Amino acid sequence: KELILKKAREVCTCNHQTIITFLCRLFPVLDWLPRYNIKTQLLGDVISGLLVGIVTIPQSVSYSLLASQDPIYGLYTNFFCSIIYVAVATSRHNCVGSFGVLCLLVGQSVNRPLRLAGYGDDSSDSSPLPGNTTSAGNGTGACDRSCYAITVALSLCFLVGIYQILLGVLQLGFVAVYLSEPLLGGFVTGSSLTIITSQMKYLLGLKIPRHEGVGSFILTWVDLFRYIQNTNICDLVTSLVALAIIVPVKEINDRYKEKMKAPFPIELLVVIVATVISHYFNFETRYKSDVCGDIPTGFRKPTLPDISLFPSLAIDALPIAVIGFAMTISLAEIFGKKHGYTVRANQEMIAIGMCNLIPSFFYCFASSAALTKTLLKESTGTQTQVSGLVTSLVLLLVLLWIAPLFYSLQTSVLGVVTIVNLRGGLRKFRDTPRMWRLSKLDTVVWWVTMLSSTLISTEIGLLVGVCFALLCIIFRTQRPRAALLGKVSNTEIYEDQATYKQLSSIANIKIFRFESSLYYANKDYFKTVLYQRTGVNPVLLAAKHQKVRAQANTETGNSKSFLGTGFDCLKQAKKRAEKPPADASPPSVDMHTLILDCGAMQFIDTVGLSVLKETYHDYKKIDVQVLLANCNPSIRHRLREG
Repeated sequence: KELILKKAREVCTCNHQTIITFLCRLFPVLDWLPRYNIKTQLLGDVISGLLVGIVTIPQSVSYSLLASQDPIYGLYTNFFCSIIYVAVATSRHNCVGSFGVLCLLVGQSVNRPLRLAGYGDDSSDSSPLPGNTTSAGNGTGACDRSCYAITVALSLCFLVGIYQILLGVLQLGFVAVYLSEPLLGGFVTGSSLTIITSQMKYLLGLKIPRHEGVGSFILTWVDLFRYIQNTNICDLVTSLVALAIIVPVKEINDRYKEKMKAPFPIELLVVIVATVISHYFNFETRYKSDVCGDIPTGFRKPTLPDISLFPSLAIDALPIAVIGFAMTISLAEIFGKKHGYTVRANQEMIAIGMCNLIPSFFYCFASSAALTKTLLKESTGTQTQVSGLVTSLVLLLVLLWIAPLFYSLQTSVLGVVTIVNLRGGLRKFRDTPRMWRLSKLDTVVWWVTMLSSTLISTEIGLLVGVCFALLCIIFRTQRPRAALLGKVSNTEIYEDQATYKQLSSIANIKIFRFESSLYYANKDYFKTVLYQRTGVNPVLLAAKHQKVRAQANTETGNSKSFLGTGFDCLKQAKKRAEKPPADASPPSVDMHTLILDCGAMQFIDTVGLSVLKETYHDYKKIDVQVLLANCNPSIRHRLREG
């Protein structure tokens, strides 16, 4: 009680220094901004922020389609996230905003309530079913499809932010460790294939329903081939030309990124040129091409999430929250180690939670650290998060004046921009042979996660991947390596006899190493492999010993009962006693001591303790002593207690 009260007083002490420390930990910008060196850091931050802002403009618009939102909301999301992350992040290089995988999950979560409300799959179908009309969040009247879609998305974003902040406050950042690198890689690749599939209808100019749930990947491709004859030639030609221009330039940027001061902004150039051509040749009217349409300028009044949607979105928000903070923390730690500064995982979780919670009041959807923009930001010389403020200023110019100029931009071009930015996820296929050579089990985890994310659904694929990865860990500990050890000549080193040559064995002593903790899941395997390696099954030997004794006792009793019947019977009994048959002799054992090397055992549970007791007693019955070696302190404590 006194200890608890003492700790509580230390934590709850409130003074000037405590408040300053608390605020600096909650808002790291208060710590590093006063020490900001304008001469050495400002130029790199400004250049990096401008380049990231230029790249963010087309990505914001294209990823909005992926999230089933109007283009303006993608710009809102990236603008507000860039500002908020500056104040609360410990990473100097992360770039937070719309991320393809999260946009896919957001779009899937948004489409379900849209269908329930009676809205069609096409954005042009803006009429709800009778009785489903609601008031718009900004008070402009009836809520059309676009309004209802962003209402669902911002409510989802609010829940994602709440989840992430709670995980950070409760110090649950360790949850991210269960999303291993092979698992995340397989999930990103599977999601990339799903995203590419969802964007194909824009590249071909087809109007097909957007499938959700199990089997959506296959159903979408079936519809694409079913309606392929309705392809819009204008959209198809535009997509092919855009791909032919963007992909080679992006490859050149990647190949010569060390020699180039900054990558060439080919995406923005293609978007501008495509918009101008579409406007002057009137692709929308002449060829029936889908275009972005009206993009408003300025900002809308803040709104509140729709509480009535929380029950239906609570489960959908969980995988988005987990994937969002996992990507953010992993990228932050990678660049923190590379540049020699510390990243606090729980603070990063709070930071990304704030980047989802606060923007949800300003018509934004869920976001996280974006891989491509973070790599660009780091490679162009950013020093601090001041570059994020520069990026937000670029987006502010677009929001206030430039956005309406994208009216004639074809959605097929946006689809191309989205697909091209997924090249990194598809390149993972080239790494699988090397991964197979390093670890076959990790490669299997990658393939299982990738295939389940693609062929089943993204959410179920993530769950399948996590469960399969955990099963692989259990499998590794359930059937670990086990070996008999031999001694290296003239040393006190003992190694596996099956791996190393010229090891000497000690006469009548066998040393057995079990390379895992001993617990309920591998207890049977421990006994089985122990008997196999030593060549001695004490249970069977004890039974044979008992059988031999029983036979000897029986024959002795029989000889005594027939002692008085005649001399011949007495002579035969005497011969049997002097020369017993081969099957009646007790089996021999080629060892008198068994040493269990416990150096690889991290823990032993109660079932494992019982197995050790059984092993000890079983070998004792055949006159073999069992010794334990290399026990760590926790195992010795468990052995003493047990």
